[in-house]
Amino acid sequence: MPEDWEHGGFGLYIHWPFCQAKCPYCDFNSHVVAQIDQKAWEAAYLSEITRIGADTEGRVLRSVFFGGGTPSMMDPDIVDAILAKVRATWPIANDIEITLEANPTSVEAGRFAGYRDAGVNRVSMGIQALNDVDLKALGRLHTAAEATQAFDVARDVFNRVSFDLIYARQGQSLADWSSELSQAVSLAVDHLSLYQLTIEDGTAFGDRYAAGRLRGLPDDDAAADMYAATQDICGDAGLLGYEVSNHARPGCESIHNKIYWKYGDYAGIGPGAHGRLTLGGHRYATEAPRAPAVWLSQVHKTGNGDSCRERLDRADQVVEFLLMGMRLREGVKIDRFPELMNNKYYNNINILVDSKLIEYQDGTVQATDRGLPILNAVLREMLDV
Repeated sequence: MPEDWEHGGFGLYIHWPFCQAKCPYCDFNSHVVAQIDQKAWEAAYLSEITRIGADTEGRVLRSVFFGGGTPSMMDPDIVDAILAKVRATWPIANDIEITLEANPTSVEAGRFAGYRDAGVNRVSMGIQALNDVDLKALGRLHTAAEATQAFDVARDVFNRVSFDLIYARQGQSLADWSSELSQAVSLAVDHLSLYQLTIEDGTAFGDRYAAGRLRGLPDDDAAADMYAATQDICGDAGLLGYEVSNHARPGCESIHNKIYWKYGDYAGIGPGAHGRLTLGGHRYATEAPRAPAVWLSQVHKTGNGDSCRERLDRADQVVEFLLMGMRLREGVKIDRFPELMNNKYYNNINILVDSKLIEYQDGTVQATDRGLPILNAVLREMLDV
């Protein structure tokens, strides 16, 4: 009988923690440093692949994702060495997706050709806005012209290219966003990630917001209108919303991210990286130290980059399964976790069905068009938290 993780598959996430600058909205584990010993990082990544490969021997690897930070700061030779090690460690799916995140400021045609030759077959670009005023407000180092030039480079080198935009920005109107998104879909190859600006504690924007100095943010109703316009404009362009913030042409959905959302297994390598691995019939959460120097030193000294490997009980797994899977337009198959049919969850599901916030049919629970924009509230009700 297949293990539950096989519903989602198995992927590998590699975290590159360095950026050229720290964006004020960003709460990812990214750091700005003067010098990077890339060979030391290569050796650490290769060591971690060996360690995790021994635990997951024989699994078919469906995706590799170089995230960050700004992985397009990595030397192509290092990406080549990592992917050669990956191919020597696991059987590789015929349609494996190998994604590398890039910022327009670090895009060079030669480097992109090097990544392609190493085996990268998909690039995800952090463009974030298509006008210079908003790019500056978001702390981005590139201009709109540089962004479109970098995108053209990526499109010439790779068949699969995605890019990110942020909406509900300071001073942005519905008309502004609709115009910008229409431009974006005219550029798009096969995938767009469109995120509403969120203000996170511990970021520069978070500090400004707490001090009352982050003005001009759209209110909840305006942000909801922008979300609705996003679905309409992308849908009309054939970029269907398959997840809360992600849109793709049919067949071009992100394999790697769907492993997360379908509650598959994934190994996380690098500072602050998280993983979920099913080993010996038990599911474990893994985590690595966030500080790059600490992680690098730990790998070289102990041969193990994890700070913890914690066994998850069934209740934790049910919560994670819903938090991840309900983000997908297709929803979740609840027979994966029979606990969802007990009185607590079953009653909550029925209440939400009556409210037309979710649908429950043929064993599948999915958010409706009405429920998806307020998914966090729907999940709180479903989980009774």
